[in-house]
Amino acid sequence: MAAIKVHGYHASMLTVMVLCCLNEKEVEYELVLVDLPTGAHKKPEYLALNPFGVVPTIQDGDLTLYESRAIIRYLAKKFQGQGTNFLGSTLSEEALVYQWCEVEGQSFNPPAFSICTQILIVPMRGGSTDEAAVEMNVEKLEKVLDIYEERLSKSKYLAGDFFSLADLQHLPCTHYLVSACGKGDLISSRKHVNAWWEDISSRPTWKINFT
Repeated sequence: MAAIKVHGYHASMLTVMVLCCLNEKEVEYELVLVDLPTGAHKKPEYLALNPFGVVPTIQDGDLTLYESRAIIRYLAKKFQGQGTNFLGSTLSEEALVYQWCEVEGQSFNPPAFSICTQILIVPMRGGSTDEAAVEMNVEKLEKVLDIYEERLSKSKYLAGDFFSLADLQHLPCTHYLVSACGKGDLISSRKHVNAWWEDISSRPTWKINFT
């Protein structure tokens, strides 16, 4: 069987999340560099794979798949019998995984991504950070993280006592919040959230990308 091709960029946290998933599942892959600084993601060759011009995109045989959350869900299902079990062992556990995946996408990511955009992306593009927007989204994220604190006081990980897709999905944006945006206090000020973050961000399959 040919190795899965991952078209991505090493400094893209969403690419890193997919690589982390593949490493957790012990799946062979080939990283095909899409050089974002030179605009390779907007060139016809890449747009033929992903018309939205973002990374990552994978090729697995005849399947071409983009959107990182869809990719890791596909990998978790296809390779369910090997490596880390991201989906739990019962239908109820799998349902909770998907519930918390949705929480990440609908409640956590919007304010977290907005904070990262204002602090990191806007200045890179020559603009000025909208501090009011940052403050508003910090307030939104604090309310979400208070719910996480309650949840994580009862279980080691979001969907239960096993590392799942839901936890994996939080790695990219939380990494930026803590490491690049100066918002680590949002995590460290909450005992159980902080313990959870220290745990998931210390997984060798994630850390290997920063050594």
